[in-house]
Amino acid sequence: MAFLTIEKLVKTFGTQTTVKGVDLAVERGEFVTLLGPSGCGKTTILRMIAGFESATSGTIRIDGKDITDLRPNQRHIGMVFQAYALFPNMSVADNIAFGLKVAKKSSAEIAARVKEMLELIKLPQLGDRYPYQLSGGQQQRVALARALAVKPQILLLDEPLSALDAKIRISLREEIRAVQRALGITTIFVTHDQEEALSMSDRICVMNDGNIEQLGTPFEIYNYPKTRFVASFVGTLNILNGRVLDSTSGRLSIDDQEIVTARELGGASTGDTLALALRPEALSIGHANGGSNNLTGTIDEVHFLGSVVRIRVRFKDNVVSLDTFNRPHAAPPERGQPVTVNFTREDILVLDRPAI
Repeated sequence: MAFLTIEKLVKTFGTQTTVKGVDLAVERGEFVTLLGPSGCGKTTILRMIAGFESATSGTIRIDGKDITDLRPNQRHIGMVFQAYALFPNMSVADNIAFGLKVAKKSSAEIAARVKEMLELIKLPQLGDRYPYQLSGGQQQRVALARALAVKPQILLLDEPLSALDAKIRISLREEIRAVQRALGITTIFVTHDQEEALSMSDRICVMNDGNIEQLGTPFEIYNYPKTRFVASFVGTLNILNGRVLDSTSGRLSIDDQEIVTARELGGASTGDTLALALRPEALSIGHANGGSNNLTGTIDEVHFLGSVVRIRVRFKDNVVSLDTFNRPHAAPPERGQPVTVNFTREDILVLDRPAI
């Protein structure tokens, strides 16, 4: 049995249903991310797990115990909020010790645990400081230490990095993942940032409109999306319209140029227009042989981004973007220049519904 089990979870606010019968099983020690746009229900699920919101229906179990109707302080869960929520009138050490004092732990146990947590978050010398004397990244580490100090069964992270600048976010997400692995604590992380989800998670639960669209590893979610929403939400995507020439052999036409997919186009008829997806990294400039597809077009835009040059190629009605590495001794192509773009049959993803 999974360590955390959510079954048919529903949350309704008035006439609006925010979470629509969600099922989710999380293994002990696993890091699972709820990923999706604002309003998709991910934070509402997190708050129901924590007990800050009551479930309209459904059950939540931790290690086989039904906690659906328990109060937050009865669930033994640690939570880190987006806005840190540190007590401004308490020192760093006192913030970390707060939950331990509420639990009536001994002074010696509290002092030892606070010292352990300060070492864990790499702030051993800052126990006497106050939150206003810390940077945003340091405050978030303290919030993490406070949540972990009480040795919770589950750690909940509600977009804890969204208020930080880009460099600190990258550094802190690596630290959070390292701490989680070191402690082996079951963790649910909420974010709308796909890069965070892909880089940190054991599994990602992609949500849309109160439902789970797909649950899988980062590799599966990125490379094998099961719906058009997942394909377009996770990662950068080129979407092209292709007209079916022969569904059995996987032949299509893109702006009067023929390509072939690796699989049959089951359910499609000759003349149907399908939405096809190609990741930018799957595309290369230059003619390729050996079963690859080639499309001829012209350079529409070239954007120099330092280490990467982003190139936009127009065929006719369809346009794709691709990235190439900057090479100082090789000038990038110019606008209007004719080029051939190549990609393999396996790189083509046929989305879940015909294009309009």
